[in-house]
Amino acid sequence: MPDTRYVFVTGGVASSLGKGIISASLAKLLQARGYKVTIQKLDPYLNVDPGTLNPYEHGECYVTEDGAETDLDLGHYERFLNVPTSQANNVTTGRIYQNVINKERRGDFLGKTVQIIPHITDEIKRNIKLLGSKHRFDVVITEIGGTVGDIESLPYIEAVRQLKWELGSRAVNIHLTLVPYLAASGELKTKPTQHSVKALLEEGVQPDVLVLRTEKDLAPDIRKKVALFCNVDSRSVIQSIDVSSIYEVPVKMQEEGLDEIILEKLKLPVDQKPELKDWKSFLDKLHNAKKVVKIGLVGKYVELNDAYKSIIEALIHAATYNDHKVDVQLIQSETLTSDNIADTLTGLHGILVAPGFGHRGFDGKLLAVQHARENNIPFLGICLGMQTAVIEYARNVLKMDKANSKEMDHTTAYPVIDLMEDQKNISDKGGTMRLGAYDCKLKKESKLFAAYGQENIRERHRHRYEFNNDYLAAYEEAGMKATGINPDTGLVEIVELPGHPWFVGVQFHPEYSSTVLKPHPVFMAFITAAINETPNTKQ
Repeated sequence: MPDTRYVFVTGGVASSLGKGIISASLAKLLQARGYKVTIQKLDPYLNVDPGTLNPYEHGECYVTEDGAETDLDLGHYERFLNVPTSQANNVTTGRIYQNVINKERRGDFLGKTVQIIPHITDEIKRNIKLLGSKHRFDVVITEIGGTVGDIESLPYIEAVRQLKWELGSRAVNIHLTLVPYLAASGELKTKPTQHSVKALLEEGVQPDVLVLRTEKDLAPDIRKKVALFCNVDSRSVIQSIDVSSIYEVPVKMQEEGLDEIILEKLKLPVDQKPELKDWKSFLDKLHNAKKVVKIGLVGKYVELNDAYKSIIEALIHAATYNDHKVDVQLIQSETLTSDNIADTLTGLHGILVAPGFGHRGFDGKLLAVQHARENNIPFLGICLGMQTAVIEYARNVLKMDKANSKEMDHTTAYPVIDLMEDQKNISDKGGTMRLGAYDCKLKKESKLFAAYGQENIRERHRHRYEFNNDYLAAYEEAGMKATGINPDTGLVEIVELPGHPWFVGVQFHPEYSSTVLKPHPVFMAFITAAINETPNTKQ
C-alpha cells in the first residue's frame, strides 16, 4: 500500500520499559479510530526464532496461527487488538542474516561484497515494508528490541534512519526512556533521557515523540526541559506513569493524546476521540471485583512470570468476566513431594499444570494432577499438563506401573505418550514441532463442547509428543474420555473425566487465543468451575 504510514518505537536507558505495551496501546487507539493497524517486533538476537531459547532468558515462546514461534510481545499485540499475528510480525537478526546469506549463496550478489549497509539494512527495510505493502495496513508499528546503543541494534536503527529519510512525513519515531526517581533527594532525573536521545541522534535518528516512563507525575517544567534538550516540541513529551494493570495503559495514552499526536505527525485525519466503551467496561470489572479465586499454576519456570505470561493473562481475562480477581500462585513443581503436596496446594480453588519440556519437575506435576483428581479440585492441564494427566491416570487408575512418555523414558513398557509419527525422523530442533492452528472436533456431551458452544474448533499447538491411541480403549473403559479429536489425523486433543467436577486436559494452547475483549472459553469454563466448586470464593 503506497500510502502506508510507519511508526518506529525505540527504547533507551534500560530494557523492559514496556515498548511492547506502548506499541500495543497506540495500535489499540488507532484501531478504535477506524485505522487498520498491525505491530511487528524486530529482535536483535542471532537466534532465528525464540523457539530454542530458555524461558528463563526470554520468557514464553508465543505461537501464531500460521505456526511461527515468536516473541512474547506478539501476545500483547493480539490481546490488545484482538487480531491474529503471523510470521511477518516477528523478525530476528538471525532470520535477517539467514535470508541475506541464502541470497548470496544463490548468486543474487555476484560480483558484490555483501555488507551490513546496504544488504542487511535493505533486508530489514524489506521486512518492515512487507506488512504494509502485502497486507494493506494503514499504519505499521515496528518495535525495535533492545536499547539504543546496543551493538546488536545498530543495523535496525540505521534502517530506521534510512526509512525516515525515504518516507518523510509517512514515518515517525517514538522513543521510550526512563525518568528515574531518586528517593534520597526526592527528585526526578532527566539526564538519562538526555543521554539516550543523544545516543539516538548520534545514529542519525531524531525522535518525534518521547514517552517517559516514570513512577511520579512529571511536572510541566520537567517536560519542557526534556523538550528543550531533546529537540522535541513540548506537547510531544508525554509520560507513561506506573499503573496497576497493563490494560490501563491505552486509557492513559489516550489522556496524554499520544494517538492524536501521531496522527498529526503522519498527516492522517484526527476524528472524534473514541470512547473505548468495551475496554473501559473490562477495566471497571477488573478494578471493582471484590471476590478472589485462587489458582495454583504448577510449572518449572515459575521464578520468571513471563515464562507463563499468556496463561496468567488468560486467567485474568476469565476471572474479570466472572467478576473475580484471580490470585495466581506460582508453584515450583520441583519442590512438590508426597509429604508436602497437601499443604502446598491447600486453599486452592483450581489447579493448572503448565506446559513445558523435559523431565525436570515432572514428578511434582504428576503429584499435582493426582491431588486435583482425588480431591475433586477443578483441573486444567495444558500440553505437557494434559500429557501428565494421562500418565498419572495410567499409573494410578489403570495400574500400568511406571507408564510414561517416551520423552521422559525411551524404554517405558507403557508409552501412553509417544513421539508423533512425522517427528520421528527429525533431527533439527528449531521450528520443527507441530506448530500453529489445527482443527479439533468436540464430543457433544463434553465439558468443552458446553464451553465453546460448537462442535468444531481450531486451536494452536506446540509439541512433538502425543497421546498414544493404542491405549485409547483402555482409558475410555476406565473412565477417562477423549472428548476432542483432530478430524484429519485422529490425534487426541482433549481428555476429560466425566465423574469429576471439572477435569480437563488439552494438547493445544488456549492461552494464546485469549484477548481482553474475547476471553477464551476454556479459561472461562475453568474459572467458572473453580468459583462454583469452592463456596469460599463467594464470601
